[in-house]
Amino acid sequence: MGMSLLTLAVSLPSLKPPQCFVKDVTKCAKASTLQLAVFYGALYTLAVGTGGTKPNISTIGADQFDDFHPKEKLHKLSFFNWWMFSIFFGTLFANSVLVYIQDNVGWTLGYALPTLGLLVSIMIFVAGTPFYRHKVPAGSTFTRMARVVVAALRKSKVPVPSDSKELYELDKEEYAKKGSYRIDHTPTLKFLDKACVKTDSNTSPWTLCTVTQVEETKQMIRMIPILVATFVPSTMMAQINTLFVKQGTTLDRHLGSFKIPPASLAAFVTVSLLVCIVLYDRFFVKIMQRFTKNPRGITLLQRMGIGLVIHTLIMIIASGTESYRLKVAREHGVVESGGQVPLSIFILLPQFILMGTADAFLEVAKIEFFYDQSPEHMKSIGTSYSTTTLGLGNFISSFLLSTVSNVTKKNGHKGWILNNLNESHLDYYYAFFAILNFLNLIFFAYVTRFYVYRVEVSDSIDKLAKELKEKTVSNVVNPKD
Repeated sequence: MGMSLLTLAVSLPSLKPPQCFVKDVTKCAKASTLQLAVFYGALYTLAVGTGGTKPNISTIGADQFDDFHPKEKLHKLSFFNWWMFSIFFGTLFANSVLVYIQDNVGWTLGYALPTLGLLVSIMIFVAGTPFYRHKVPAGSTFTRMARVVVAALRKSKVPVPSDSKELYELDKEEYAKKGSYRIDHTPTLKFLDKACVKTDSNTSPWTLCTVTQVEETKQMIRMIPILVATFVPSTMMAQINTLFVKQGTTLDRHLGSFKIPPASLAAFVTVSLLVCIVLYDRFFVKIMQRFTKNPRGITLLQRMGIGLVIHTLIMIIASGTESYRLKVAREHGVVESGGQVPLSIFILLPQFILMGTADAFLEVAKIEFFYDQSPEHMKSIGTSYSTTTLGLGNFISSFLLSTVSNVTKKNGHKGWILNNLNESHLDYYYAFFAILNFLNLIFFAYVTRFYVYRVEVSDSIDKLAKELKEKTVSNVVNPKD
């Protein structure tokens, strides 16, 4: 619906402002209220649709693998790598072919093609529905969590018994009937344990919860510090299609007779990510398995940490590159005019390529972490943690951009961020981001020290780890094998 409306908004003369050929865009006819309503209505419809599909598509995909089957569990460990690969394969098409069509053919065809693609996707999804493994709905996740918090607050003065066996819990058979799993008590976030303390008062769901319900809520809360640590890298990702692209507009974009659209540089992020995912899944994991005996190669948090380190490096490189661009602009006298700087747009490639490398570590690990660590009946909410950070990253980016711009203009200064990038100081702004990333890395390292991984519902991971150890021992005993 959103893409269809957006295609109409750029196609029908009545839904778009008239063409304007004046250099001073302030003199062009402005869009009417109806035109703005249709355009922004399309964008917000897309946002709502994305919010419904993003967390659930990856979740239902991962749910197709049986956690109790070691071979399927092994395939599941690679699922998010290839799911992200497929997502960004589509992004590569968007950043190259679609961008070219929109710039050189027209917006109508540029938007009509992805609209048609979505229609095909719907047909494929519906056709496959009878063959999917469907999990039985378990009710509202937010209600389950709210009951635990309310029950704990109501019994805030009730002491928690030292023996966790005295806390309220159902028999394993009850969970087996519902197709769910019982979760054992953990000593963290002890205040919430009050929710499952048995008293003589009313035993409604809002006053007495099971240990499993409490542990589910604990697990979702335990992930929040990790969630917060992903806000900064999501803010860095927002620079790809904003400031990074704007930098590209000031540089020489010619490749022979072909003029590279600045937005197409984002394709290098995608290509880098696609290559890194393949190398990670096919080679890096197998190499690390020999040392760690971990079926994943390294833990999910370690993978995220590597991505955070690369993000810090990106901003250091971006700051240095921008400093050099400004130096060349001054040398050629194009500062005040805002003219083209005689440098190839390809000087920006390192920051774009490294951004793809960082995403291959951080973004894939992030979505897998929030899915894997969420309780069985809260997987979609857990996955939405991951997609939420991307949206918040864009808001934080806008907030930082306006705040820094306003603060640096005070006391008669020109400011770091102006319409004329040749007069700006994006190098300072990127240096600020490098410091922000470094502080975030320290925060991440601190919170991960106290994080306790969720207990697996099956022993498949243990079996896979045991096979790795046995394989290593076998190779040492008989190297020829």
